[in-house]
Amino acid sequence: MEKKPKEMLGLMLHDAARAMRRAFERRAGRLGLSSAQWRLLVHLWREGQATQARLAELLEIEPISVSRLVDRMEAAGWVQRLPDPADRRVRLVAPTEKMTGARDEILAMADEVYGAALVGFSPEQRAALVAGLGTDREPGHG
Repeated sequence: MEKKPKEMLGLMLHDAARAMRRAFERRAGRLGLSSAQWRLLVHLWREGQATQARLAELLEIEPISVSRLVDRMEAAGWVQRLPDPADRRVRLVAPTEKMTGARDEILAMADEVYGAALVGFSPEQRAALVAGLGTDREPGHG
């Protein structure tokens, strides 16, 4: 029995996300960034700075994995650990000048990837897709 597109939505979204991640990895490799590293950078741009626990939550990986990831990124000059003024036991992960300086290049790479992913979509279809995916609700709730 052939499945309808609606029944395959989850699989299609997963496959599209994986394809975009791979395409971005190929481009970001010239900066020496892995997929996990560039995703962490994007979250830091959004958050400004964050605890490792928050980054683990956002990246959906274990806190120990974030710790190792931040170790490598700190050694490469992408991020820095700072004391949290509200809690001296906590360290915040914050962007460095290197990260801030690379932002435009990374955003340009993302634009290339997204442009390729949306080939064949009209401007109206692109806007509708982005608006639909940007809604803040859980599947099955509204």
